[in-house]
Amino acid sequence: MPTRTPLPETEAPETPVLKFSGENPAPSTPYIPRGDRVLDPTLLEKTLLERLPQPTGWRVLVMPYKGRAKTTGGVFLPDDVRDREALATVVAYVLKVGPLAYGDTDKFGKGEPWCKEKDWVCIGRYAGSRFRIDGGEVRILNDDEIIATISDPEDIQNV
Repeated sequence: MPTRTPLPETEAPETPVLKFSGENPAPSTPYIPRGDRVLDPTLLEKTLLERLPQPTGWRVLVMPYKGRAKTTGGVFLPDDVRDREALATVVAYVLKVGPLAYGDTDKFGKGEPWCKEKDWVCIGRYAGSRFRIDGGEVRILNDDEIIATISDPEDIQNV
């Protein structure tokens, strides 16, 4: 069996040291301790609606309808039941509309937009991208995922 000859030992190349100009070097970790975090005081003066993300392009920001807290028989529904209902709802309230929404004349024609801010709309059961905010869940949908506009969310019931 042939024997292996050891490789000659070489010195490892020196690791370059990064130097920063100025007094505050870059942090060694991206984590910022809770005590060192600074809130932007200008955001505290804005309402929740103003702090919501502005949908870009052809997107629409909606908040799913949670339903009543009390049934017609007088039974109070727990929050988790209402949250589950909101997850599978087909009714939503339009909070914001993107700048290009309903602008495609080939797709939507030259008439008025299908929906506007403060409208109640029907959407696909699991349509859109979801995320949570203070007060519930919101979804960002494409403008063509709006199925219909309605006047009263209580008129539509989940199947």
